[in-house]
Amino acid sequence: MLTYNMEHRDNESRYYYIYKMIKKDIQDGTLRKGEKLPSKRALAEHLGVSLITVENAYQMLKEEGYIEPRERSGYFVCEIHAFSRERVEEQKLHMLPQKAEYVRDGRLDDTAAANFPYSVYFKTIRGVITDYGEELMRRSPNEGCAILRNSIASYLLRYRGVFAQPEQIIIGSGAEHLYGTVVRLLGKDKIYGIEDPSYPQIRKVYEGTGAMCELLAMGEDGIRSEILKQTKADVLHVTPFHSYPSGVTATIGKRYEYLQWAKQNHHYIVEDDFDSEFFMPGKPVETLFMQDDSNSVIYINTFSKSLSPSIRMGYMILPKRLMKRYEETSGGFSCTVPVLEQYALAEFINKGYFEQHLRRVRRNRQN
Repeated sequence: MLTYNMEHRDNESRYYYIYKMIKKDIQDGTLRKGEKLPSKRALAEHLGVSLITVENAYQMLKEEGYIEPRERSGYFVCEIHAFSRERVEEQKLHMLPQKAEYVRDGRLDDTAAANFPYSVYFKTIRGVITDYGEELMRRSPNEGCAILRNSIASYLLRYRGVFAQPEQIIIGSGAEHLYGTVVRLLGKDKIYGIEDPSYPQIRKVYEGTGAMCELLAMGEDGIRSEILKQTKADVLHVTPFHSYPSGVTATIGKRYEYLQWAKQNHHYIVEDDFDSEFFMPGKPVETLFMQDDSNSVIYINTFSKSLSPSIRMGYMILPKRLMKRYEETSGGFSCTVPVLEQYALAEFINKGYFEQHLRRVRRNRQN
């Protein structure tokens, strides 16, 4: 009869302790192939536990292939090729730690954290939960919730002079996710021309999806003209305002050069506008998207820089001629941003809190 000390279970449930001990006996050879185990009732009475406890232990052992039931005969030990007494002893010398070793967050500094209106934002979240209730538990449309797409469209027209229909706006969990969506949309067989130097994740995402990148050297006003003329790229990924890490802002002449390149070659431009909310002083620089007359610019922006990197939310605006292709290539993918966060940000924008926050950050930068 199997004899185990039920008082030394280390806070484990009884059935798991019995399972673990029988498993150990099978692994180290104490219980050998074909040996019959005690009946469930007999073992339960012997160990002073309930019948269901032994049933659960036996069930786990059976599911993992340590024992097998034989009709009207009981449970018998299976042959375990992977284990031997020597193997078990060797494993004991390389035992995994029995206690989880917790990790620390390797967080980057949040540039907007010092100015972020925490109380207002969390109050907005509480209000959204109260006002919308069960609606927040519904699945988000693949392109994002209408309330947020409408809010972004209104904000862009009011604050940036960008006109786009809400149906052109696609919500995603940050810029890197949207870069991947661009590749699905335009194709990984295309060559993506990116600024050199540029934000490292741009190249990582494009190449990580199987696309090829061509590095295009930067001059004082943007990508050098002779490089742009010679490039074999099909898609141009640019940051016209305050490119990172060079800090270059493309001149109006350079912007038209980009647009002419796309128009003449029937190519596309991805406009990465990540830092545009912090233009200083005066009116923001006009976007390529609004200067474009050939429906060739995909506009991307996020709230990671303007609010906080922890708010993993961004959006892209598609030219109308790409809407059908988006439906064919990405329309079936679920939205990656939770509904509650979408509604909260929409309310934050609609009530003017977002623009108040931007004005406050800009004032602090000027001082």
